[in-house]
Amino acid sequence: MPRVGLTPEQVVGHALALIDEQGPEALTLAAVAARAGVATPSLYKHVSGGLAELRRLVAVRVTEELADRLAEAALGRAGDAAVAAVLRAYHGYATEHPHRYAALPQAPQPDADLVAAAGRLVGVIVAVLREYGLEGSEAIHAARTFRSLAHGFAALSTGGAFQLAEDLGETQERMITVLTAGLRGWPRP
Repeated sequence: MPRVGLTPEQVVGHALALIDEQGPEALTLAAVAARAGVATPSLYKHVSGGLAELRRLVAVRVTEELADRLAEAALGRAGDAAVAAVLRAYHGYATEHPHRYAALPQAPQPDADLVAAAGRLVGVIVAVLREYGLEGSEAIHAARTFRSLAHGFAALSTGGAFQLAEDLGETQERMITVLTAGLRGWPRP
């Protein structure tokens, strides 16, 4: 029988706490079991696929968290204001949770739950871009541009790449200005 009160969601919570403290490379079944107060083999009662399944569940949760953060930022905003809010929220999530962000899959995975979570994440971005009249292939190109800027800035920031004295927030605002100007002037077929 699974331990009373321990659920797969709680196991993922323990895994995320471990990742937050030590990074994604620290994720092992033994470490999660120790946090949960169970023997390592007991985790299989809650996460039947072992470490691979736990990594998958973590990826789904982190993707959902980021999608939620972006959707909340976009709520009630349109156009440049929505783009700016979503980019700031993206960077905010990554800098608040750098190790979780590092666990975010950057390529499509053959998993229905992860595809659904990633679809929500991309859906928020595409919805924000609709205000610019972008549809079809142009919307995809714009979403890729958006994601490249958001991920690149987040990854470089969390990786400690920006060491010069200039204010990082000012850099972010200039990046937002460049992106929104580009979206307003985006080529139409």
